[in-house]
Amino acid sequence: MSFQIDILDKRILGLLTENARLPFVEIARKCRVSGAAIHQRVARMIEAGVISGSQFRLSPKGLGLLTCAFIGIQVNLVANSTHNEVFEKIQQIPEIVECHHISGKYSLLVKIYTRNNEHLKKIIVEKIQSIPEITFTETFISLEAGFERSLPLL
Repeated sequence: MSFQIDILDKRILGLLTENARLPFVEIARKCRVSGAAIHQRVARMIEAGVISGSQFRLSPKGLGLLTCAFIGIQVNLVANSTHNEVFEKIQQIPEIVECHHISGKYSLLVKIYTRNNEHLKKIIVEKIQSIPEITFTETFISLEAGFERSLPLL
């Protein structure tokens, strides 16, 4: 059974995705309900898995990571190796912030942040392509993020 989100839940989620540090009393004021109602609804959404934690978002540029890229990775398993082993090796590379198992030409699609293109090349050659099961990579450098947004509340 899926969790049903009503208009008030959507309003609460909208406010929290704009600013996860917004106090419940402020959310309650903006939604014209009690603080207890907000607390109960947020707790219910956490329990249902609609909300999964909160965190600060770090700015890659603020940390000196000026290159963002996506890398398609083709995996060809060698004797006694598994996709999970390849995934675990990829997971050990700290510059890689996302890894998706995908369909199509590639087995994996990763998102990576590096200081610059030279640093990106070093990670690709020395860390990614050195994994024996990886037979091919294709890199797409992001010139600029057109937009980023939270999940839609349909």
